[in-house]
Amino acid sequence: MRSIVEFLVIALVVTLTPGPGTATILRVAARDGRRAAMSAIVGNSAGVLLWGILSAVGVSSLILASQIAFDTLRLGGATVLIVIGLRSLLHRRRGDESPDQDTPRRRAGWRSGLITSASNPKLAVFFVALFPQFLTRGSPVLPYALGMAAVIVVLDVLWYSTLAFAVDRARTVLKPRVQRGMERFTGAVMVGLGVRLATESR
Repeated sequence: MRSIVEFLVIALVVTLTPGPGTATILRVAARDGRRAAMSAIVGNSAGVLLWGILSAVGVSSLILASQIAFDTLRLGGATVLIVIGLRSLLHRRRGDESPDQDTPRRRAGWRSGLITSASNPKLAVFFVALFPQFLTRGSPVLPYALGMAAVIVVLDVLWYSTLAFAVDRARTVLKPRVQRGMERFTGAVMVGLGVRLATESR
């Protein structure tokens, strides 16, 4: 069993490493603002906890053991990233910024965060590879897995909230054309991540 400090260091590195979750939060924050981005963070966190539970009950291991199941998840995740990215690239910003649009945007943000996280096969790889190294023989797997997943969620929330706040502050002072450029950039990043996920081997 490794130490808690080692786990915290690994979890922090994973959190700070850019990936689909980071691109999703930045995209939602650039397009719909901080509140929608916070909803996306909640959705992303739910997906992380889901993978933590699946790893504890052995589902993640089954997915990794089956090439067909892993490829299906990988291609599904790649499709999600590409579709969301293309929607950002092709999205036409409307001038309607009324409060009535706040709830739909937050719901859409939550769905984006959850879908991106839940369809990310690298989370399955991460949890299956990481968790056993920090478990003692005979210890209850589910509570430990949920505890470690919760630590990752806390770090994610702190980091992603900082990014969402910074992007939201920037969009309030930037011209609409620059805001649109930010959205297109994050959309292009998501398309690139999706293509890379679809073409890379395990």
